[in-house]
Amino acid sequence: MRFDRLARRSVLAVLLCTLAVPAMAQSESPRRIGIVGAGNIGGTLGRLWLKAGYEVFFSSRHPEELKALIEELGPKARAGTPAEAIAFGNAVLIAVPYKAYPELGKENAAALKGKVVIDAGNAVKTRDGAIYDEVEKDGIGAVSAKYLAGARIVRAFNAANYKIFLKNAARPDPRMAVPIAGDDPKALETARTLVTDAGFDPVVVGELDAAKTFAMGSPGFGHELSAPELRAKLGVAP
Repeated sequence: MRFDRLARRSVLAVLLCTLAVPAMAQSESPRRIGIVGAGNIGGTLGRLWLKAGYEVFFSSRHPEELKALIEELGPKARAGTPAEAIAFGNAVLIAVPYKAYPELGKENAAALKGKVVIDAGNAVKTRDGAIYDEVEKDGIGAVSAKYLAGARIVRAFNAANYKIFLKNAARPDPRMAVPIAGDDPKALETARTLVTDAGFDPVVVGELDAAKTFAMGSPGFGHELSAPELRAKLGVAP
C-alpha cells in the first residue's frame, strides 16, 4: 500500500514537471514588434530592434516592395500588411504620414484595441492638410488618441529626424535621451524598454497631453541631449 502511494506521487510529480515545460517556454518566447510603415523611421528602428534580438514585422500597403529589405535583414525579419503587423506584435510602432491615421485607425479598430502603440508620427502642414490644423488646436496626443481609439498609446521616437536616431543609437555614455509620454503606466514601461533596447535613454515627460512639448515645431524637438539635459530642457523633474 505504501509503495503504491509513493509510486502514484512519483507519477504525479513527473506529470507536473512535464506540464511546466510549455509554460516556461512561453514566458521565454522572443519579443515581437510590428511596424506599420517601413520608411525612414520604421526601417531605422526596426534594424535597431533586430540587433537587440527582437522579431520584427515590417509592413506596407505594398509588402512585395519589402522583399529585398527582408532578405537583407535575415530570419527574424518578415513583411506583410499593416493588419498582419498589428496582429503579430506584442507592441506596434506606427510610423506613417499623419494624414493616414484616420483610415489606419478605422480599418484596424478591433486589432488596435488594448494594443500598446508607439506613436512616432508628426503632423506636417504641407503634407497632412486638415489634420494638421486639428493637431494645432487639440494637441497631437489627443488627436492620436481620437483616431487610434482604444489603443494604449505612447508618443515616442517623434522628437527627432531618423538620421539623428541612426547617428546616436547606442553611443557611448551619456546616451541620447528620447522623450516619451502616455496615459497607461504599463504601456509606458513597454515604451521605456523599447527605447532602451534601441540604444537610447527614455525620459518620461508626462501623460499623453505632454507630448506637445516635444512634437515637431516645439522647443523640445530635434535635440541630441543626455537624459539630465533633456529633463532640464523640458522642465521634467529628475
